[in-house]
Amino acid sequence: MIFVPNQYSLKRLNRLLRNQSNYIFLVWGCSEEMAIGEYAAQYKVPLHRVEDGFLRSVGLGAMHTPPYSLCLDKTGIYFDSTRPSDLENLLNHYDFQNNQELLIRAGKIMRKIIDTGLSKYNHLPNKAASHIYGEKNQKRILVIGQVENDASIKRGSNQQWTNNDLVRLARKENRDAQIIYKPHPDVLTGRRPKQSNPKEVAHLAEIIEQPLSLHDALQTIDHVYTITSLSGFEALIRSIPVTTVGAPFYSNWGLTDDRQKITRRKRKLTIEALFAAAYILYPRYMDPETYEKLTVEEAMERIESHLIKK
Repeated sequence: MIFVPNQYSLKRLNRLLRNQSNYIFLVWGCSEEMAIGEYAAQYKVPLHRVEDGFLRSVGLGAMHTPPYSLCLDKTGIYFDSTRPSDLENLLNHYDFQNNQELLIRAGKIMRKIIDTGLSKYNHLPNKAASHIYGEKNQKRILVIGQVENDASIKRGSNQQWTNNDLVRLARKENRDAQIIYKPHPDVLTGRRPKQSNPKEVAHLAEIIEQPLSLHDALQTIDHVYTITSLSGFEALIRSIPVTTVGAPFYSNWGLTDDRQKITRRKRKLTIEALFAAAYILYPRYMDPETYEKLTVEEAMERIESHLIKK
């Protein structure tokens, strides 16, 4: 394997690769610079994209915690709604009805995720949301904040949304509800920048600045608003209604309130089918210490064992 920095020019790429044969480019997410994309197209080199899976680690990616899961996509990447991906193709074409064993397995894994509180990062201790949200006496809406310059928004939404825009929309559509806004954990820890100031919408929503796991944050919530966050999918598996204003991979399959339509997504799916594709069929699981190939169930057990040790 040869590491190629983003800054390489086409001329330098030619010099580096002229004695190589039968190679492919592995690119993290959508981060390739023009040169690699142009080279791949010109010389018909396969370009595959790599990204974290949805059950990742005990710790944030921004902290460089090694992942238990990765997605290798030969078509696009799951958060880029401007074109198909291997995950979207699975969701469009996989014969779920003739694989009931897979759907039963997906249901069991979803129930275990709900029971154990496992999520993508698993870096925060359990905390009762009631201590932060207060007594519930009205409909409760959770607005999920994201890193606003992240590729998942740039590639997943056909218009520019900020977290504050989303808070304003949630308030406009739910005049009598309690609106709770949870900023992204990487933003809370200062590892990623915030572009819209939560103070500007403090009169519209309660801003949750204390660290709170997604599992705990979803307790007592009646509806979730998100741009493209995976948190919306984690709400779905808990049977919480979700509004998406962008087009995350789980939207447009008949399970969410979608404000951005993707006509490529052709059918309605059950939550078990959607989960099976996203968590079982699409990612690859591996122990980051031993490099042992794992099933999703085995990855969950090892993440749980790390949490117990903590």
